[in-house]
Amino acid sequence: MVAGYNFVYGSTGVMTRLLTWVFPFLPNDWFVGYPAVVFVMTFATTGNHLLFLTASLAKVDYQTVEAAKQMGASQWKILRTVVLPTLKPTIFAVTILSFLGGLSALAAPQIVGGRDFQTISPMILTFASSPGSRDLAAALAIILAMFTISLLLLMNRVERGGTYFSVSKVASKIEKQKIDNPVANLLVHVVSYLLLLVYIIPPVLIVIFSFTNADTINSGRLTLDSFTLDNYLAVLTVPAARWPFMVSLGYATAASLTVIVGLLFVVRIITKYKGFLGGALEYLMHIPWIMPGTMMSLGLILTYSTPKWTVGGQVLTGGLLILYIGLVIGKIPFSLRLLKAGFAGIHENLEEAASLLGASQFYTFRRVILPLVLPTAAAITALNFNSLLDDYDHAIFLANPFYQPLGIFIKNSTQGETNADGITLTFVYTVLLMCIATTVMWLVYGGGAGKLIRAVKKPFGKKATPNEVALPAAPEGVA
Repeated sequence: MVAGYNFVYGSTGVMTRLLTWVFPFLPNDWFVGYPAVVFVMTFATTGNHLLFLTASLAKVDYQTVEAAKQMGASQWKILRTVVLPTLKPTIFAVTILSFLGGLSALAAPQIVGGRDFQTISPMILTFASSPGSRDLAAALAIILAMFTISLLLLMNRVERGGTYFSVSKVASKIEKQKIDNPVANLLVHVVSYLLLLVYIIPPVLIVIFSFTNADTINSGRLTLDSFTLDNYLAVLTVPAARWPFMVSLGYATAASLTVIVGLLFVVRIITKYKGFLGGALEYLMHIPWIMPGTMMSLGLILTYSTPKWTVGGQVLTGGLLILYIGLVIGKIPFSLRLLKAGFAGIHENLEEAASLLGASQFYTFRRVILPLVLPTAAAITALNFNSLLDDYDHAIFLANPFYQPLGIFIKNSTQGETNADGITLTFVYTVLLMCIATTVMWLVYGGGAGKLIRAVKKPFGKKATPNEVALPAAPEGVA
């Protein structure tokens, strides 16, 4: 995503060429530094708003809105005093996620920050690259962790100071509202369509230019002769071009499956045995959530740069296994929270009934509990897989030089000295990543997996025999 914004708004970007043609006084390097990083990070974190705030808004009790209308409240007052207070917990949570993302940002400052703009995560990476300055990197990582923990404590304290629930006993679904004020209605629609353009221009241009050659990318001028399938053929057939993609697929698959398989048993212990052991285990599993990714990666480098008995006396730094460990650790807290919610939705009577019928605990877990949490586990695996495909923050610290995943390759293609052929491959990788992510989300959330299973079973289904007679449809109103 950051590479896409750099391609569109960078010094040689398509939109920069258009803007400098309209405004000749605008410099080519206008999209650099603090404003560019803030712009990219702002639009990078709105996915959390879309996922969480939309779901929270759908749960607002419409009866309270109707009651406020009948009492003569304006739409603005209803939004400010009725709707927004019930959204505050979600707003706090999304704000924390956005702030933490900006605090530990690595890719955006590196790609669009420029030489005169520095943040703490790129500085940690720079110091960690040299064994002699890793102590400075560790000190910066500790400072970053202290800021992160302090922010979490502050936001939790602020969140506990309010009341955010609806007072209606019988909740009704929120209905779509029309803005009565014509000026406000126009402004909201104008801003919405402008935001749509900001969001849609980078992916659309990346898809279009992924089918073009290097000369077209350099000039930014599209013609019918520019389009070709050679880029996709190179990624799919040339081993050197396919290698980063296969490395990312391997790491994402292995890490996402390891996390979900291991946590199925861990969450079972936490929910089954709610004593000191379960509570301590849960708190330990949340430690990576309050640690910045750069600090965790640096900790792995410092820990396993010398032989350790826990890994058989091996040095893991610079190898293949250390990146896999970092990816697994980074996904534990997120997966734990969601999987715990899935286990909490299972009624205790089911397990008691299985126990009364003589089933062992392992049999009950395998035949009763596991099938009920598998949909949640599949969804978590899909989310982890998609996010790990283009991971950069862990890969830049821990990846083996000969097994570099897509995140590093894409970042390197944004450098000025990179040839255009590398940029075309980056566009192809980006399009393939979007296709894979969309397919995975459709299989899990869109019912695609069930549709595929029914489509496969249909040709092998039971065929009607001559003796079977189709029953007529029941009259209307008859069950």
